[in-house]
Amino acid sequence: MEKYSVREVVEQAVRTEKLGYEFYTSMMQRFSKNAPLQEFFGGLAAKEKEHEQIFLALENTITDDEPVDWEEVSLYLRAIVESEFFLGKNKSLPALEQVKTVKDALTFAIGFEKETLLYFYSVKDAVREKNVVDKIIAEERSHIVALVKFERKLT
Repeated sequence: MEKYSVREVVEQAVRTEKLGYEFYTSMMQRFSKNAPLQEFFGGLAAKEKEHEQIFLALENTITDDEPVDWEEVSLYLRAIVESEFFLGKNKSLPALEQVKTVKDALTFAIGFEKETLLYFYSVKDAVREKNVVDKIIAEERSHIVALVKFERKLT
């Protein structure tokens, strides 16, 4: 298994945010008759777009210098990215047809955000701009909290 470069790690972070945006906007459309849910998913989609822009800006500042223990970190990151849950076989979100209910959408979103959070903790090890990634990690954690709270309201 070949290792990632630091640049590829940040590029994958951009892709992850795009996938999150894609998921949340499709959930907005799927549940368009539920105004609170549409607003909730719309807010998460907007945050994913903000994060994408932050990572695009970060991409312009990084070097290809490898951090200490980079091979191990790189292999770990590749394992996350190639996991069936995170991106699936075709490197895109798994078929959204399996998301039929609000509960399904929330369960999937929580799982995706957790995987994303794991990825970003490792990205932090790869870049010098740790404070930038820390802010995104904090927001990703807040997404999980918001999703869990919203889920609890429904039950």
